[in-house]
Amino acid sequence: MNPASCLKSVPRPLYAKFSQRTYSRLSVDQNFQLASKRPQPKAVPSSNSAFRDLSSFSSSMAPVATATENGDNPSELEKVAVIGSGNWGSCIARIAGMNAKANPHKFHRKVTMWVNQEQYEGRFLTDIINERHQNPRYLPGIDLGDNVYAEPDIEKAISDATALIVVLPHQFLSGVLKRLAGKVRPDARAVTLIKGIFVHEKEISSFASLIQRELGIPCAALSGANIANEVAADLYSESTLGIPTAEEGSTSSYADLLKRPEVQLWKTLFETPTFRIRVVEDVEGVCLCGALKNVVALAAGFVDGLGWGDNAKAAVMRIGLMEIHDFCLEFFPTTRSPTFLQESCGVADIMTSCMGGRNRKVAMEMVKTGKSFQELETELLNGQKLQGPQTADEVRELLDARGVDKTKYALFDNVWKICYQGMSPKDITKGL
Repeated sequence: MNPASCLKSVPRPLYAKFSQRTYSRLSVDQNFQLASKRPQPKAVPSSNSAFRDLSSFSSSMAPVATATENGDNPSELEKVAVIGSGNWGSCIARIAGMNAKANPHKFHRKVTMWVNQEQYEGRFLTDIINERHQNPRYLPGIDLGDNVYAEPDIEKAISDATALIVVLPHQFLSGVLKRLAGKVRPDARAVTLIKGIFVHEKEISSFASLIQRELGIPCAALSGANIANEVAADLYSESTLGIPTAEEGSTSSYADLLKRPEVQLWKTLFETPTFRIRVVEDVEGVCLCGALKNVVALAAGFVDGLGWGDNAKAAVMRIGLMEIHDFCLEFFPTTRSPTFLQESCGVADIMTSCMGGRNRKVAMEMVKTGKSFQELETELLNGQKLQGPQTADEVRELLDARGVDKTKYALFDNVWKICYQGMSPKDITKGL
């Protein structure tokens, strides 16, 4: 009997036991080194010719044996679905597609990417993506790979998927989860790349916990200093994978973390020589850093728009980091300080978001033009969504509901007032 067929009838805690898929002991670097010893095709110029063409590199990795040839059951291979197809979603689908090709003993070759159907240049965007193997709407000029398939029907996109990558604007997550409830394989695992929080009255949740609750499957989190266009161009960057602790109150050595099945799954699927993954036992911390740094990036953008210089910007970044740290420990006491102070999802993501990124860009233009963030989102972001203002609004809603003294989070509160109450950006440092 196929062990996977028994999963539905065997009760088990999330992250306890999964189907016994085999995992290679080779690291990402070793896999790519193996490929380099095989005959390589001649280099073909591309839009990314200034950078290492990892897409063609991984596709040249002729497998030693297929799943059938080496005795593995194809039904035991991980089937990957990406829920979301924006700038970051398309970028991560490209990476997942590369690594699915490079690891045929672990993954089905085809990676399905759900696309919320729209028209582009008079045609359906999915047709263009599947024909050109690019997403000209949200990630122009980047080859996604011939094994990334755009699917407009979300139920078809996740059909039989065992590895769900959730990466869409957080405004749309609740509606998508309602559509997927009861339609996901019970042995599937998910990872969220969404940077936001869910607030309802006095309750606050990370999106990882929301996904886990609504779909009934375990959910990790991936976040870091990751500007999508740079990652897609194979410029060096790193990210943080957050997973739950093995046992409440316990900690594992880093070597032991790397042996965990969910780490082997996601690290193999995401890591490349230019996109490095570190692992922490702190799902909530990874999620919250990714959400709250967008509020700090708005503050940095206001400072840049005002022309106040690097000293003021550095002060806002430091204060923002400490407000993120204090907020998370107050409302999520299981989060860990090193996640904020040592990892890419924390201090590094604040740095890159305050130097570049859409939230800083729009905030700077708010100062220069006097326009609202809603107007500038439409004018400047090519259909992408701004996360910072909504996160600031959700933080304010929670603080109001719980009666928290807002002077504890003065920077967060000032950003909210500028975005929603018309306070002058010149008052961004008031009360800090």
